Amino acid sequence: MTDQFSRARSEKLVTFYEAYRSALDATPVGGEFMKYQWWTLPNPLNAMWMVYSQMLDEYAAELANIINDLTNHVHRLRAWDTVLAGIDDSDKHEVSHEFIDTLGTVALGQPYAIKSRFAFAVGHLSHQANQAADGRDWRDEFPDNNIYLNDIEPYASPWKKYRAFKLKLEPLAGKKFKQASNDFRNTYNHGFSSRFVVGMTAMVKREVIGGRVSYAFGGTDPLTVAEVANLLAIERDHCYRAFEAFQALVEEQIAAIVAVERGSQAASGGRALDPD
Repeated sequence: MTDQFSRARSEKLVTFYEAYRSALDATPVGGEFMKYQWWTLPNPLNAMWMVYSQMLDEYAAELANIINDLTNHVHRLRAWDTVLAGIDDSDKHEVSHEFIDTLGTVALGQPYAIKSRFAFAVGHLSHQANQAADGRDWRDEFPDNNIYLNDIEPYASPWKKYRAFKLKLEPLAGKKFKQASNDFRNTYNHGFSSRFVVGMTAMVKREVIGGRVSYAFGGTDPLTVAEVANLLAIERDHCYRAFEAFQALVEEQIAAIVAVERGSQAASGGRALDPD
């Protein structure tokens, strides 16, 4: 049976959530939303391209989904920041515990996930599309481990649009984001990360500089909702630019596939030769 304290706490949290929904509805989402099904493959399609087609269907949709999630998360964080502005530290702790901690933790991990998913998608799609240029010389050899940008270079770099894509993707989840977020993802998984809204962590830090050990005292301040939203808005915009470059790369690959289907020769693509 629910006691009076629990009922009162629930009523207060409902009030805060209602204020959040009001703030959310009163402000525009901001940013933009990634499109779905923006490409056209030949129909009917030769069976040799079935893997490429199915991969593209899934990967493009999932990339749009997670980038759109990040856009919504920035909007949600800004709405919660509005709610937090008018309450005391005790209530801020309640709101953070109930609503913001999970939202912030997921959102701060998304730039890293999106970067990895882009590399995964472009690597696999490029490998399949390379059949257009390689023809019978194409070998179905591809890394089975976790895939990073360096791993996909031999498969993706022959495509003319790949370099532009790589340049747009590289800043995502880069050093600036890592530093500004107090290396949140790493410390969350391997230590004790910064808290959100209220509370301090890392009261003592062990440091080794030039072989000498020292200890720093003081702690790390919590991340405010506003600064997390601002950081993620920058990462969100990196995602938009990478998605646009991804679209251009896919269109180049589809053009090569169409050329082969019409009996012509692919203008680009093909796996790069292994260095001697």
